[in-house]
Order: sequence, then C-alpha cells, then structure tokens
Amino acid sequence: MSQQAAAPSTSSVPGRAWVLAVLTLVYTFNHVDRQILITVIEPIKAEFGFSDGQIGWLTGLAFAALYATLGIPVAMWADRGNRRNIIALALTIWSGMTALSGFAQNFWHLFLARMGVGIGESGGTPPATSMIADLYPPQQRAFALGVYTCGIGFGIMIGYILGAYVYAHFGWRAAFFAAGIPGLVLALLVRFTVKEPVRGFSDASQPTEDAPGFGETMKFMVSQRSYMLILLGCLLICISANAFVAFTSSYLQRTFDLQPQDVSLPLGLLIGGVGGAGAMILGATCDRLSTKDLRWRPWIIAATSAVALPFAWMFLSARTVEMAYVWNIVPSFVGLIYASIAYTATQELVRVRMRSVGAAFTLFCLTLIGIGGGPLIAGTISDYFAAAGHASPLADALKVILGFNAASILCLVLAARYYRDDAARAMKASIEA
Repeated sequence: MSQQAAAPSTSSVPGRAWVLAVLTLVYTFNHVDRQILITVIEPIKAEFGFSDGQIGWLTGLAFAALYATLGIPVAMWADRGNRRNIIALALTIWSGMTALSGFAQNFWHLFLARMGVGIGESGGTPPATSMIADLYPPQQRAFALGVYTCGIGFGIMIGYILGAYVYAHFGWRAAFFAAGIPGLVLALLVRFTVKEPVRGFSDASQPTEDAPGFGETMKFMVSQRSYMLILLGCLLICISANAFVAFTSSYLQRTFDLQPQDVSLPLGLLIGGVGGAGAMILGATCDRLSTKDLRWRPWIIAATSAVALPFAWMFLSARTVEMAYVWNIVPSFVGLIYASIAYTATQELVRVRMRSVGAAFTLFCLTLIGIGGGPLIAGTISDYFAAAGHASPLADALKVILGFNAASILCLVLAARYYRDDAARAMKASIEA
C-alpha cells in the first residue's frame, strides 16, 4: 500500500533547479543533433542528388522509427531503475552517432546513422519528464516542463547557427562533428552531478507499489478519455510542426535564393529565442489558469493552434524574406507549448508509477507519427506537386499540412470536457495503489 502524505513544500527539494537546468541542456543537445542535418540538408541534397521524399525519410522516419519503438521499453526500465544513469547512457549514444554522420558517403550511410541517433534519443525524454514531475508539484509542473521544452527551441537555434557557421567555414561534415562531440562531455556532467529524485516526491502520495506492467499501464491510459483526445490533438499539431521544422529552411533558401548561413540566424532566433520564450511564458500562464480550472491545459493548446494558423499561411505567401520572418513570429512563439502541455497532461492523467511509460507512449506516438510522418508527408506531397508542374511545390505542400492544425482544435476542445475528472481519477488510483 502507498502512504498518503501532504505534498512537500516547493522549497524542500534541494538542487532541483540544477537538475532541471541540466536536463534542459540535455534536451537542447537532443535537438541540436536533430537540427544539424536539417540545417545542412540543402548542400547534402546537392552533393548526393536527394529528392524531397528522401529528405523526408532522413529527417523523419530514419530517426523516428527506432526512437519511438525503443522509447517504451526504455521507459519501463526507467520506472524501475536509475533514470539519471539511463539519460547519461542515452546521451552518449546519440552524440556518438551524430558525430559518425559526418563520415556518410551516401543516402544509406546517413539513414543508418540517423537510426543510431534515434536509438540513443529514445532514452532521453521519458525518464527526464518523470524526474521533473517528481521534483515539481502540479501547480508548477507546466512551467517546469515548459522550461524543459525550451530545449527544443534552444537546440534548434544552436543547430541552425552552429551548423551554418561550421558549414560555411569547414563544410557540412564538420557540422556533425561539432554537434556530436560536446554531448559526450555533457553525459559525464549528468552522471556525476545529477541526483536521482524520490518517486512521487512532489505529489500527495509517495507510492511503495512496484511499477505496473505495460498492459496495465496501457489499459489505464486508454480508459482516460481526455488523455486520448489530447494525444490525438497533439499528434495532428506535431505532424504539421515537424514538417515545418524539416522544410522551413529549405523553403526560404529555394524561394528567395539564399544559402544556409543566410537563414540560420533569423530562424534560430525565431524558433529558439521566440519559441523558447513562448514555451516558458505560456507554460507559466497555463499553470496559473489551471490552478482555477484544469481544463486550461487543453484549452491553451487549442487556442494557440487556432491563432497560429493564419500567420503560418501568410508566412508561406510572403513576397519577401523579411515579411516571411515577420509572419513567422507568432507561430514561433506558440509553436512549442503543445509539447510541454502534452507531457504535463501525461504526468497528471496516469498513476505515479506509470509516468515514465506514460511519457514514453506519448513520445512514441508523437515521434513515430509526428516527427516521422510530418517531414515524409510534406516531402512526398512536394514531390507530387513538382511532378504535376506546380511553380512552388514545397510551399503548396506546407499549406496542405496546415490542415492538420485545424483538425487538432476539435480534439482539444473535446478533451477539456473530461480533463478534471480524469486527473482526479489518476490521483485517487495512485493513493489507493
């Protein structure tokens, strides 16, 4: 039986800010290693003669297939073992495989290297989000996970700027070395400076039960209607978001006759700087509003998705690159919040000992369908439009992709109907376990 206790005070977790900072830095490296390929994909395409469909495979499923598939068994390990050590090992693997990408000689070399990166990164997010949920109580959790999610924006920003600078001076292969090698040092920092938190420490209960099996966990999650609707809504956003992440740089370079180094700083500041600020500001706003009504979790994602749509359309219709950047400010500001709230919802809608597996299942779906499918769908549509004679096939493909954002809004509004009851059910089940 678990022991029920009052939630600890927010000041009773010494060193939690350091743990959050290090985990955010790890997540930053996670996305630097993804972004490097996207930053230098146009010169790689020119050297090897890739199609947009092949780019979609490299930036999508080559990475996502193993990343998503291995995430669940790794998370089951994390719900039973030392999460810090798992993260350190995972970081070592994905950083090493990123560096090896610099030796690629053809499509299949890059494909296999990106699969290796996916293997490593499968051990990053599920244990990290579980640790953060243990360190921060529910009323601070969206903000804390918003800070963590800033790693996406910071990683994309660094990947754009670092990749473009190194490419301009040393070529695209050196960009992979510059991205991968520092991660090996960070892995040592994780292993020797981060402490494993007590499970359930920030909640009203600290369970003594063993972690439930995968089948039991999945049965509970599927029974939570709000979770399934939020997952579907975030999946639709993720498909669109990752299609844009994969092809925005290429779109600007092709449309306005630019080089990687021409677009790297503006895009890095937009996606990284503006996007990171948005994740923290909207995360804190979500926490404040959710203390009064938990339905603000899905409502905020729905609202930001709706707001982003017209601005994203104007970005793709801009006549100058300067106006394209201006129209992209709003989508960049709101672009990361869906992920942080999705992970927050996962932690609130499952039992405490299910959190790593819950995060891994969320990550599995977002990765395999969103990260894997978004670039591949957009690249395939672009190839189809190019064969059909469209003047701007990539821009037209990305406009089609925006339909996924529109569909997400309905799912998220429906999720709000059940969120409060499902969160209470999950907490009650944790206490009674």
